[in-house]
Amino acid sequence: MRAGYRFVSGVLFLASVVGMAFALYLEHVQGLEPCPLCVFQRIGVIGLGLISLIALLHNPKSNAGKRIYAFLGSLSILWSAGVAARHVWLQHLPPDKVPSCGPGLDYWVETLPLKSVFEQVLTGSGECAKIDWTLFGQSLPVWSLLFFSVLLLISLWQLFRQYQTAPVKRLIDKY
Repeated sequence: MRAGYRFVSGVLFLASVVGMAFALYLEHVQGLEPCPLCVFQRIGVIGLGLISLIALLHNPKSNAGKRIYAFLGSLSILWSAGVAARHVWLQHLPPDKVPSCGPGLDYWVETLPLKSVFEQVLTGSGECAKIDWTLFGQSLPVWSLLFFSVLLLISLWQLFRQYQTAPVKRLIDKY
């Protein structure tokens, strides 16, 4: 049995909700403050969730419509995976190579142009290199990168897979 387009869109939506729920649990229950890179990772997860929800509800009939949603979802989660990869890289730098801690994201947003905020955040800072949560010896950015990579693979599969045509269309094409 093949997984339908709506089913996969629903899985991507639910995975995004679970990912964000876990991030908010760590922030509000466990007291872990997200660093700027963590905040930017959330943007891609939220984007994938919204795009997947719209795809689930809209359920486009054309293959082009399905591929547009899958492409946008793939771009969104690719953003999160890229930021998470940068975060993992920062955490594995030698201590003398870690950038110094800068002001918080709130300060940057209030005082800098948006382009500069993106540049500052993606450069990373010392607070992003700090490891304050692990599971099985791996930091949260490593687990996030793994999670985002799985979602990216599912999104890409949704983008490039062959969709079945409706039974009537197959009959017409046969004759």
